Amino acid sequence: MLNPTTRTVFDVVTDFLETEPSPQEIIDFFLPDDLQARLDALLDKNGEGQLTSAEQEELTEFLNVDEMFSLLKAKMKLKLKTQSK
Repeated sequence: MLNPTTRTVFDVVTDFLETEPSPQEIIDFFLPDDLQARLDALLDKNGEGQLTSAEQEELTEFLNVDEMFSLLKAKMKLKLKTQSK
């Protein structure tokens, strides 16, 4: 189980979105290094079939956020392209 002071991917993303980023800032957004390292570790463990149920839930959160951000970034790119015409 996560320590209550541990940042989750949702914490980081909601904190970022709270700053009302520009479309370009959304496109440029990446996870902080510590969370990217955690995602990489979870993906490695998943590939080896060694995830606990809590880790599987954590990985699912990462994947859900990744899917949402991929869609958001695509929409922001379209918005910028439309504005530049």
